[in-house]
Parts: sequence; C-alpha cells; structure tokens
Amino acid sequence: MIRIGNINYSYGVKPCLEHISLNLEEGKIYGLLGENGVGKTTLLTLLCGLKQVQSGAIDVDGHDPFDREPAFLSSQFYLPDEVAAIEAKAGTFAHDRGVFWPEFSIDIFKEVMKIFEMDTEQKMNQMSAGQLKKTWISFALACRTKYLYLDEPTNGLDIPSKAQFRKAIMSFTREDSTIVISTHQVKDLENLIDPIIILDNRDVLLNASVEEITSKLFFDYGTVLNPESLYSEQVPGGFIQVYPNTTGVESKINVEALFNTVHKHKDLIKGIFSHE
Repeated sequence: MIRIGNINYSYGVKPCLEHISLNLEEGKIYGLLGENGVGKTTLLTLLCGLKQVQSGAIDVDGHDPFDREPAFLSSQFYLPDEVAAIEAKAGTFAHDRGVFWPEFSIDIFKEVMKIFEMDTEQKMNQMSAGQLKKTWISFALACRTKYLYLDEPTNGLDIPSKAQFRKAIMSFTREDSTIVISTHQVKDLENLIDPIIILDNRDVLLNASVEEITSKLFFDYGTVLNPESLYSEQVPGGFIQVYPNTTGVESKINVEALFNTVHKHKDLIKGIFSHE
C-alpha cells in the first residue's frame, strides 16, 4: 500500500504540489491524468525517491522512498518519459542491469521484446526513439517489481506498438503490483487503466475505479442533448455527453470526456465522489 499524506513540493518559490493526499492499492493499474504542469512527473519521482517531499509524508509499505534503501529500491522501477540510448546490445544491457532486481527475468525481457517485434541483438544507441522506448518498457516489465511507475510510456510509439504495449502490460505484470501510468494519451490506455486519478496542483480531483465512475456518471453516445449534461461534445453521428447516473444503467466510460467533465465541474465532481 502506498500512502501519500498531505505532501507539498515546490520548485524554488513556485508551488508544484500542495496538500496532496492519496492512497494506492496493490493489484491495480492507476492512470494518472492531469493538465500540463500539475506535477504528474514530480509525483512519480517523489514516489520512487528521486525527490524528497518538503512537507507531508509518503509511506510505501512502511518505507520512506527518499531513504533509498537498497532492498526497497529493488522492489520498484521508474521509467521516465525520456530514456537513455545505452551503447550496448539490448540483450546484453538487460542481462547486466537485471541483477539489481531480484525477480528480473531475462526470459520475460525476450518475450516482451518479441511482442514488440524487437531484436535483442540490436544496439540501443542505434535504435529509433520508438525502438528505444520499447526496449526500456521490456526491461521495466522484466524486472517484475511490486511498484512500477511509467511516465508517458506510449510517447513515441506507433499505433501497432501501442496495442503491443497494452498486451505486454496485461501479460507480464505481477498480480500484487501497484502500477502508476502517467499519460496524456488517454485513448491509448482507456481499456487498461483502472482506477483513474485526475490530479490538480492543489487537489486530487478524482481517484475512483471505472466501476465507481460509471455508477455515478453516465456516458451517453446519442443524438439528442440532455439538459442535465455536465459536459457534451459533438462527434460524428451525434454527441458524447456526461451527466449524473440517476438510473443505475451501465455505460462505457470515455476517459477524455471524463477528464473534461472533471475540470469543468471540479467541486461538483468531488462532491459526487466524496467518501465522507
């Protein structure tokens, strides 16, 4: 369990995260969404101990991430948006670096590389940006860590590779893992992430499962506008609109529409999803 308690972090005099509290449970793939500059990457680097909270606390199974204990570090992996082009063959790199993670599997690395249609004999510093990202994703999954933090993992991937990424995540993550994926590419991950977190600088606007979201909000793909709509957008053939679910009828979530609804009605959405 990850417990984030009233944390604050600033860059100089500019606040980035203020009074953020959040719990993250095992066995779930969290989608971390938010506008540019709200602190998604900062939160991930705080979670993995690359930065230290300036007030408040982060507790990961009884550990403070910034203590950087070797046993704790070996239970997590953070993949940044920009990855390094190592001067080594992909397979050699994975074999040599994998020793730092006790559950690393070179066989899983090879399997994920195969899903991505990648050659483990190719040198990483001779790869395209997309190929390099796929190699690092393969390594991250092969480490088999309990905590996995991915910052914009589908950036630089083409359309087939995004489908391969979803397949790899579903096939090669531990059942007890807590995975946090920060992304702007919500359509790439719409059928993968659950729960969904929507972050603001000073607040967690939403932290809810897809089941809870669709029990409280209805996503309508019709041709007639509902006067109760909190958000609506014209699409080919009609509208996508979001309004309170008063009937209990299930609907298919649209994450982009959800995101826009939350940002248009921050206080109302917080009230709808309040657990107090």
